[in-house]
Amino acid sequence: MPYVKLSITIPDLVWMSDLSQTFPETVFRVTAATVNDDVGVAHIELHSEDATTIVESFRDYDAVTDLTILDDGPNATRIQLETTSPLMLQSIQDSGVPLQLPFEVQDGELLLELTVPSGTMTDLTETLGDYGIPYTVERVSQDADSGSLLTDRQEWVLDRAVERGYYDTPRETTLAELADDLGMAKSTCSELLHRAEGHVIKDYHTDGEVAETETPALSD
Repeated sequence: MPYVKLSITIPDLVWMSDLSQTFPETVFRVTAATVNDDVGVAHIELHSEDATTIVESFRDYDAVTDLTILDDGPNATRIQLETTSPLMLQSIQDSGVPLQLPFEVQDGELLLELTVPSGTMTDLTETLGDYGIPYTVERVSQDADSGSLLTDRQEWVLDRAVERGYYDTPRETTLAELADDLGMAKSTCSELLHRAEGHVIKDYHTDGEVAETETPALSD
């Protein structure tokens, strides 16, 4: 099953975006979360030397209706909060994606790692689009527990393409620019990407089904 790493930009209208950008060095680690009747409840670990100030800053937002300190340890402060504006949690829940915890928020970005079927991943990206929430695909690969999907070279080229924005909309780099960055011919880069994309798409398509035959590994 494919593994996907997404960097989701929290919209400015969401209080968590403002708070995390006010304290950009702080990692907000969400260890539990749920949404019910448009009310979100989350357990959050604060990894910061200024946790007391940050906790008080939570209380400044009208959308945070309740906050309880669960633990104030030397390494992290754990809190439970209730919010009437759980846009990020709501968007993920509405897509039907099981929320995989923990996930982290830092400086206005939510880093989400998922191992899900392709159809579920498509539902998530479409839902994020419906909510107007920008995101970037940081990494796509086969789940480590399910065997190798790509050759090392194919995975390397695909990773570099994702990092350089080749799959962003609009694209941040062209095929020719990507090939030049990687020090290879454009035709070679195109062929490696084509084969990698083919493996990923076929794996997405057959995910959860029993394939009639196994696709042999292709050399570079």
